[in-house]
Amino acid sequence: MNRRPSHEPSRHFPQPQRLWDDAARHARSLGCPTCLERDLCGGVHTDAGIVDCRDLCSCKDKSKCDMVCRFNPSFFVARMCEVGGIGFESASRVPANGVPAIPMIVPFIDHRYGRSATLDEPVVALSLYELVNLATGKSHVTSRAELADRFRIPENATVIVSGVGKDGPIERWWELKERTRILDELRALGIALVTTPNYSVLTDVPRTDNLHAMKRILLTWTEMAAARLPAALHINGRTLHDYLRWADLITERPEIEILAFEFATGCGRGERFDWHVAQLCALADRVGRPLTLVVRGGGRKLGELRRHFAHVALIETEAFSRTIRRRRAYLTESGRMRWAKFPTPKGAPIDDLLAHNVALVRASYETSAKPALRLLPPTRRDRRAAHRDGEPVQPGLLRQFHLPGEARGVAPEPKGVIAAAKP
Repeated sequence: MNRRPSHEPSRHFPQPQRLWDDAARHARSLGCPTCLERDLCGGVHTDAGIVDCRDLCSCKDKSKCDMVCRFNPSFFVARMCEVGGIGFESASRVPANGVPAIPMIVPFIDHRYGRSATLDEPVVALSLYELVNLATGKSHVTSRAELADRFRIPENATVIVSGVGKDGPIERWWELKERTRILDELRALGIALVTTPNYSVLTDVPRTDNLHAMKRILLTWTEMAAARLPAALHINGRTLHDYLRWADLITERPEIEILAFEFATGCGRGERFDWHVAQLCALADRVGRPLTLVVRGGGRKLGELRRHFAHVALIETEAFSRTIRRRRAYLTESGRMRWAKFPTPKGAPIDDLLAHNVALVRASYETSAKPALRLLPPTRRDRRAAHRDGEPVQPGLLRQFHLPGEARGVAPEPKGVIAAAKP
């Protein structure tokens, strides 16, 4: 077994779901009431058998711990200072930039490799980290023509920039010193919408690391919005209290009109997927005003989310990733979408395959989004008895029965009863 570095947690949880926070099932950890961050954190409620979240820092050399953790005081203070404390109230206010009109399904285009033609799509999504050279802090493109050529998209396409990425790129974005200049360049390119980086809110780290990541998400959103870019605030949360904090913040700041969420990794696993969907729906209801939601992954829950948000858009990544792996989408007889191997000659462009996959994936979502024809249950009709009162058979008979007479099998008023032969 490989040993983990001394600056990383060494404690191993073979069942990571035991770290899922659920206040409805588990009691708050014993050490939470005396914690300095208890009001912002809300406490941890897990099945992991920990005294408090500090038990999750099990680094052998705590002086080299790279988490936002009190066991490394100098590093902890530095990380707190860089975000101005972990409370949301210190983040500056910004003007509202409006909500752009975006369709329900937006195809994600990662690069142009293997393609020779322009993808004829009016709205596309691109990665923030493919537009910016994270090593130099300079944009890869300076004009719409360069942008269209770099990704093989129409020059007049509506472009959504997604900040979702792996830890490496999003950490490099935070380290860039001239983010304001980069955002001004994106605005000059006519970017319709940008979503903030999804700084990780992990389950196996102290809560101070989570709270620091959430504050960074908010600060990057304020930077984007201050650059007059329509920006989506990425909602990352580990506990119910996290979602309540986000809801309170959004309620207090009407300039937050668009939210973003990503289901493709940890939030999309098992029953935790349904938990996060429920928290997002509850957040929208709690805020009480129309909100737009942009998601990556979680397509099967679009219908449920649309019942709570004014508009839900899916940045659809599967069509592109499957095309790169030479897979072709098709529909089964039952209408389910499947992927078949579709090898292409070496060096042959995949433009037609990509266009087919994008169109079919979009059609499958749009078809499932249409309300199904509601078949009304057949109207219940009382069968009328062919007797003089024209009343339903059973109620009429019961009213006319004389119980003592019925016990003897003889009705006192034979003329009120219809005689019928036994079958």
